[in-house]
Amino acid sequence: MDNRSSRPSRNAPDRIPALRRRAAAVCLAAGLAALVPACSPDSPAGGTGPSARAGHGERGERAARPLAGRTVVIDPGHNPSNADHPDEINRIIDMGTGRKPCDNVGASTNDGYAEAEFTLDVSRRIRTLLERQGATVKFTQDGDRPYGPCVDERARIGNKAKADAAVSVHADGAGPGNRGFHVILPEKVKKGPADTAPIVAPSRELGERIAETFARTTGSGPANYVGDGTGLDVRDNLGGLNLSTVPKVFIECGNMRDAQDAARLTDPRWRQRAAQGIANGIETYLTA
Repeated sequence: MDNRSSRPSRNAPDRIPALRRRAAAVCLAAGLAALVPACSPDSPAGGTGPSARAGHGERGERAARPLAGRTVVIDPGHNPSNADHPDEINRIIDMGTGRKPCDNVGASTNDGYAEAEFTLDVSRRIRTLLERQGATVKFTQDGDRPYGPCVDERARIGNKAKADAAVSVHADGAGPGNRGFHVILPEKVKKGPADTAPIVAPSRELGERIAETFARTTGSGPANYVGDGTGLDVRDNLGGLNLSTVPKVFIECGNMRDAQDAARLTDPRWRQRAAQGIANGIETYLTA
């Protein structure tokens, strides 16, 4: 091939802006600029003005990062090192409807896979997915604390962040044969430091959306041992919900003591689907 025939004219780039300016001037003189978009020097056809570039860029950014400007707090349940700090995690705290220990060690499968390991793994996967959508994601703990934090501090972290949504990730420790996931919603509570009235409705919406997308993405069914078969449960004895001032739910992703559920919970491919289901639910809630 003759390379000379494919080379652009050296003067062509210099002439294009001048031609566009002259075309715009003709349109302006004829009174057409307001009627014919291509006559505007700021239009994609008529020029490369800043308003055209900014408009298309902003729309593209919003489409690619729909959660930009949103803050999500992810609360990985328990802590892998809780067992090493019995005095600290057994300290009693006020959860609004009563007093309970600061935290506990969590459940585990019969083969020893700890809930605290599961919750951190799934939470980190959720964080990656949400950050790709533009969200700011904050953790209550990332395996970077010696224990806890206590459930009241977990709530305060979400409150301080003014989170648009907060989700506490767990896996249950019920008996064999009990299987499936459930999402725990806050009950209406107004007692002591707890006042959940403002968050009950938005938390339910958040929980319903997560339950729907989690079931669809993971193939798991609603728990056969909690609630009414919808995968939703309402409780007033969880400090992480009672003390929250932002929309918040817990999700029990499955039962670690049931062989069928444990096979899923210990599978990294399934954990990725679990994370995707939770992230999708958060996204649909925040973009509705």
